[in-house]
Amino acid sequence: MVLGTLTLTLIGSLAAQVNPLILKYTVDHVDALLQQSNPMQEGTRLLLLISVVLFAKEIVNIFIQFGQKYYGEKIRINVSNSLSEVAIHRILSYGMGFYAAPENQSGRLQTRIDRGVESLTKLVQNFFIDILPLFSNAILALIIMYMANIYVGLVATIILPAYFYVSSRQAKKLQGVRRQLRKGRENKNNGLLNLIDSITVIKSFVRESYEEKKQLEIQEQLTQDQLYTRKTNFRYDGVKSFIEQIGVVLIIILTTYLVLNHQISIGAIMLHIMLFNNVSAPIRQLHRIYDDVNDSLIYAEAFFQILDAAEEAEQSGTYREAVTKGNFEMQHVSFTYPNGTQALHDVSLKITGGKTTALVGLSGAGKSTILSLLNKFYSPDNGSILLDGVDLNEYDNQLLRDEIGLVLQKNHIFKGSVEDNIRYGKINATENEIITAAKKAYLHDQIMELPLQYKSDAQLLSGGQQQRIAIARLFLKDPPIIFLDEPTASLDAIATEQIKNSLDAIKKNRTVVIISHSISQIVDADRIYVLKQGKVVEQGTHEELVEKAGPYKEIFDAAARSLNLARIAQSIS
Repeated sequence: MVLGTLTLTLIGSLAAQVNPLILKYTVDHVDALLQQSNPMQEGTRLLLLISVVLFAKEIVNIFIQFGQKYYGEKIRINVSNSLSEVAIHRILSYGMGFYAAPENQSGRLQTRIDRGVESLTKLVQNFFIDILPLFSNAILALIIMYMANIYVGLVATIILPAYFYVSSRQAKKLQGVRRQLRKGRENKNNGLLNLIDSITVIKSFVRESYEEKKQLEIQEQLTQDQLYTRKTNFRYDGVKSFIEQIGVVLIIILTTYLVLNHQISIGAIMLHIMLFNNVSAPIRQLHRIYDDVNDSLIYAEAFFQILDAAEEAEQSGTYREAVTKGNFEMQHVSFTYPNGTQALHDVSLKITGGKTTALVGLSGAGKSTILSLLNKFYSPDNGSILLDGVDLNEYDNQLLRDEIGLVLQKNHIFKGSVEDNIRYGKINATENEIITAAKKAYLHDQIMELPLQYKSDAQLLSGGQQQRIAIARLFLKDPPIIFLDEPTASLDAIATEQIKNSLDAIKKNRTVVIISHSISQIVDADRIYVLKQGKVVEQGTHEELVEKAGPYKEIFDAAARSLNLARIAQSIS
């Protein structure tokens, strides 16, 4: 496609020089015919010849322009498709640390990828549809000018460096501002996404004015940068237009002098003026193209920063033996998030296969961080994590995560039907398997009450129903290892009891790690680890920890008081 486009561009550039040559030929012949007594007869043949050549050229030009635009657009579309595919592949290959970095918030990433792909494809389009044909025409026109008269060719050539110098100064002047514009657009898009995601909180605290002011400050800075860019462009464009007109005036003066000095014909004046028009056409477009190219390169820079974040790629081991026992062991593990927050300090604990282990502690104690490390979402700063005696880093990521079922406090529901969201736990699941999983999650009856039943939009369900979808995914996946992070936090009391009964059934003979503030889900655990500020401060069974009267007893008593168990007990009796 590239070779075809280049060939068509060369032919198109040759065809673009036909008009100046024909005009010179016509003017010179008409001037000669006027000296004859009866010029009309010979002039008719001349007109016929010129008409045939020009019409033939235009017919050929139709096909050339179609081919140029079609192949140029095809290349652009293919490049866009390839860039998007690479971006998707890279984004999915990065570890959780990449997304935890402040500069990689979803709105910023989306802007960088969208604008990067758009800018790079525009760069390709500019090259094949604008830059290449224009500059091919200019070079051929300049060659013909030199062949016709070397002095006129030199005048045309002298103008070009001055024009390019002004354009390069313009680009340098705007380079820093373009980067500011890019960051401003990223902040604007990220801010809008945050507004939409946080609208309930904003309205509940009546913070519309506060949030509007923050967004307006970003918009104001963006507006100032845009105005500065336009003002600078207009100033330099005026200088470049002046330089171009100097070239036109010099060509007219020089060719007129050469005609009067009998060195060239009258038709040569028209030839050189039209050829200089072909030379100056890219110059007239240069400010737009140069601006587009530099703008594209700024966004391309940000786009390739995402693609080149090789150090963020998720590391996978080669060990692919299936998990047999499910024994985890953390040995002196410390971990710090990319934002600088140290979540774990020298943590050592054992999770016995086939048993239930509970992690207990106040918010921010490091419980969820442990689950993230056991899933290999992050790697510890120090220490090691073993699974059945093998270092977790040696495990193949896909095999490891296929063996683990994870239910979070807030699970993501994809755009699509309830059926598709449940099927995410097992892509090739049958309809019967999906229904069975939904029944185990006590969701089937509620689904059947929906207008479209399993085809209903999952994102329109309530928070509790969406949580049950996540639990249904777990039943469908049926893994030997289960991690539960507040699995019933969004459910009502009856639903919590139902799900607890289902989870109690699936927990048998599986390795289970549970995080919960619900007393009922903690007391039955075979082993309980109590964490405080990223450290393990206690461990044992429920009865052992209550006897110690330490941090666990404080948490347990607080949970009992929050439930008002004394009053409940009176009501039950």
